[in-house]
Amino acid sequence: MKRHFFVAATLSLALTNATAANETGKTKADSVKTVALQEVQVLSTRAGETTPITHTDISKSQIKSMNYGKDVPFILSLTPSVTTTSDAGNGIGYTSIRVRGTDPTRINITANGVPINDAESSNVYWTNMPDFASSVESMQIQRGVGTSTNGAGAFGATINMQTENIGVKPFGGIDLSAGSYGSHKETFRFGTGLINGHWGFQGRLSNVGSDGYIDRASSKLDSYFLQGGYFSDNTVVKFITFNGKEETYHAWNYASLYEMNLYGRRYNSCGYMYTDEDGNMHFYDNQIDYYHQQHYQLLWNQILSRELSLNVALHYTKGFGYYEEYKDGRTLAEYTLTNDWSKTSDLVRRKQMDNDFYGAIASLNYNNRKGLKATIGGGWNKYDGDHYGNVLWVKNFDEDIEPNHKYYDNNAKKTDGNIYGKVNYEFIKGLSAYVDLQYRHVNYKMSGPCDAFDYDTYKQIVFNEDNSFDFFNPKAGIFWQMNNNHQAYASFAISHREPTRNDYEDNLGEDLKAERLYDWELGYKFTTNRFSAGVNFYYMTYNDQFVLTGELNNIGEMIARNVGESYRMGVELQAAWQPVDWLRWDANATWSRNRAKDWHITLSDTGESVTLGDTPLSFSPDFIFNNIFTFNWKGLSASLQSQYIGEQYLTNTGIKSYISENDNGGNEVSMMIDSYFVTNLDLSYTFKLKGLKSITLGCTVYNLFSEKYMNNGWSAPGYKKNADGKVIAYTEDDEYETGYAAQAPINFMAHLSLTF
Repeated sequence: MKRHFFVAATLSLALTNATAANETGKTKADSVKTVALQEVQVLSTRAGETTPITHTDISKSQIKSMNYGKDVPFILSLTPSVTTTSDAGNGIGYTSIRVRGTDPTRINITANGVPINDAESSNVYWTNMPDFASSVESMQIQRGVGTSTNGAGAFGATINMQTENIGVKPFGGIDLSAGSYGSHKETFRFGTGLINGHWGFQGRLSNVGSDGYIDRASSKLDSYFLQGGYFSDNTVVKFITFNGKEETYHAWNYASLYEMNLYGRRYNSCGYMYTDEDGNMHFYDNQIDYYHQQHYQLLWNQILSRELSLNVALHYTKGFGYYEEYKDGRTLAEYTLTNDWSKTSDLVRRKQMDNDFYGAIASLNYNNRKGLKATIGGGWNKYDGDHYGNVLWVKNFDEDIEPNHKYYDNNAKKTDGNIYGKVNYEFIKGLSAYVDLQYRHVNYKMSGPCDAFDYDTYKQIVFNEDNSFDFFNPKAGIFWQMNNNHQAYASFAISHREPTRNDYEDNLGEDLKAERLYDWELGYKFTTNRFSAGVNFYYMTYNDQFVLTGELNNIGEMIARNVGESYRMGVELQAAWQPVDWLRWDANATWSRNRAKDWHITLSDTGESVTLGDTPLSFSPDFIFNNIFTFNWKGLSASLQSQYIGEQYLTNTGIKSYISENDNGGNEVSMMIDSYFVTNLDLSYTFKLKGLKSITLGCTVYNLFSEKYMNNGWSAPGYKKNADGKVIAYTEDDEYETGYAAQAPINFMAHLSLTF
């Protein structure tokens, strides 16, 4: 595939050179209009300048200044109210983003308006989209409910990505990065420019890899992005295809503080551990996650008149992959290998997925140029996925088994349709009102035997789910442009979300409810040529919110359950000051309060259900602060970036530690992610050489002061009442009931970019 791609790139560049002479003297395409036409695709789902929605825009240049190999969540890490996680400890591999404490499955993510969230888990696995940021023109994060969009409802934020525009001039480029822990990124990019004023092609080929800071948390990531387009005065038709192929060693168990004291911060408990004849420690080599995801998008943007524009998109995504594990001492009847429940053995299992996701989206946009903007849009998407597992090898088994024995096989189908209408009307000079109404219908079916067993009946659990949801999501707000320096807005929105596949699997037999969110936002911004500042107040109340419990399921994913009533409220501050042309200071901070109103637990010793009252929500820091100093002078660029994240609870109980009642005595073990302060320094220099448009050479130092910190974890102790009747957390037999994702100390990434 790589060889074919390079051949195509070479031919495209040759074609550009051959036709360049013929372009001389012809009327050149209006490049501004060409770019505007390509951006029609995201107009319907993005917040505009006068939309009363809390949002942050990230430009191509901002993305490029941080895109040296780390995944998209870390490129967005310095935006307001954001926290990030990394299983490997250095931002490459399995990573995630949380906004306002909301977990990644509640964040709506689109590319060119097309849903990117996995239809079942509602997550975005960034390992399946390596180096996607190199093909992104811009991003917008809408915090809170945001505007109506396609795909899953937004409960914490919407991340809207627009892929790169096809440029009017030809170019080529190579981006190289290399640094600590064997981390590297190689990107080749090209563009033909406009050929005969109507055609253009653009592409990218990338390889990203890392050994990971955590032991064996390696990543091998390959991807490409290719687009071709036809352009006329009022029409753009583009075909886009991009893919990702990843192979990542498991690192999702994290390590307890006890294990870190024994083996060091880089210890990884994933993978079967054994010792050879010389007493050396080894782990199962193929304890990996593998996935290949292929995307296709056909986009049509049409200007119908001065007031009307239309965009239509067809999309298809194919996914296939698996994760493999060595399991020791397993009961073979669990894997339908025998009916004798007394037989156990080591074995290797592989859980696989094979799925298709396809659909169509469209919107009609109206702008009368006199203060009235309106959009009618919607989409229909269908998911069809097979989930099955195979036993590849059994160590001790005295009966013949078929190779690749399949021990479970189920299918899921999900249909998601929505229609929305938006109106933004300036009824008085500077004062506009916004209304956004969306109807969304979801049908989700699961059928067939799963990998879970009912040990009461000794039978495999069979899925028989057929659930439909109908959601009405209204939004309204007012925006006031007082003068050139002052603006304010207020908005109210309602959003709903259906349970995910993991919610059903992790809460088998329970009556799960859809979530509902009421979101109030109030903001103000002051702007001058050299200084800007803004403040936003938010109050988000939930019915039946799914919140992370702190526990992990058997594939290392966070378990969530309905919490009843809960809320998130806070204030977000932003400021930017540029006293001189070569120096800029940006800062943002979030103070918040995140609470469950009636969190309850079951006592381990008595089985009694106890309500703990108003408790802090997990993974939701009360304070976040980001600070950025940027220096630019005659090609030299320097950026000093600092982030402070307050402490986070690993559970929703409000309990900060548990007592380990083992043979070593009653040790107290933390159930918190401690606060941390991390600083990064980036230095780069851009210059020109004959035959090249530009060369940029630089180095980024991550975690400059080598802070020893964690940014994720889990905790699953037991609970009981002490002699005073107070609920406490405890474990009877070990010190492994809490794990932490340790992050890398000071590390480096050198980078070189050539454009020709």
